[in-house]
Amino acid sequence: MAKEKRSNKWAFLIYQESAPENYLEVLEDLHIPFVLSPWHDKDVNKQTGEFKKSHKHGALFFDSLKSYTQLSELLTEKLNSPAHVEIVMSPKGMYDYFTHAENPDKTLYDINQIESGCGFELEKFLIEQASDTFLNEVIDLIEENEITEFEELVRFARKNNYLLLSLVIDKTFFFSKFLDSRRHNPKKRKGGTHDETNC
Repeated sequence: MAKEKRSNKWAFLIYQESAPENYLEVLEDLHIPFVLSPWHDKDVNKQTGEFKKSHKHGALFFDSLKSYTQLSELLTEKLNSPAHVEIVMSPKGMYDYFTHAENPDKTLYDINQIESGCGFELEKFLIEQASDTFLNEVIDLIEENEITEFEELVRFARKNNYLLLSLVIDKTFFFSKFLDSRRHNPKKRKGGTHDETNC
C-alpha cells in the first residue's frame, strides 16, 4: 500500500486558522527535530486570483523509520493539520519550497522567519541549502568593506550575521585564498593603483 511507505523525514502542512496558537510548544513536546517555513500568507491561487489560506510547510526528522499512518495520526491529533503527509525527498527542494527561492513568479519569504527546534541544526541546513547565495553575500561584504584579513572577516561576520560566520568557518580555505589574492592584487584595492611595488 503506497500510503504505508516508511521514512525518517516527513513533510506536513498547518493552517494558521486551525493550528493551535502554541504550535511551537506542541512540536517541542514531541521531542522530534523539526523545521517550519515562514507563514505563507501571500500565496495566490492561480485559478481564482485570491490569496490562499495562511499556512506553514513543516518537516519532522526522526531517528527511525515511521509510516504514513503514524505521521498522519500524530499530526492531525497534535496540530490539527491536514491528514496528508509526504516523504521529504530532497532537503534542497524543501528549502526552496519554504522560501520560493527558485521560483521568481511566487512571493519570496524571509529565511529569518524559518522556525525550528528539538535539535534541528538550522544554521547547517540553511548554509547547505543556500550556500551559493551566502557565498555571494560574503564576497560582496569583503569587497564593500575593503576586507583583506581573515581575522577582519571573522569579526565582521560574527558581529553582523551568524549565518555568514558559519559559512566562513565552513569555507575557511576558500576565503583565506580569496583574501590573500585581494591583499596582493593592487588593482582590486581601493583606489585601483597599479604600482608594482605594492605587489
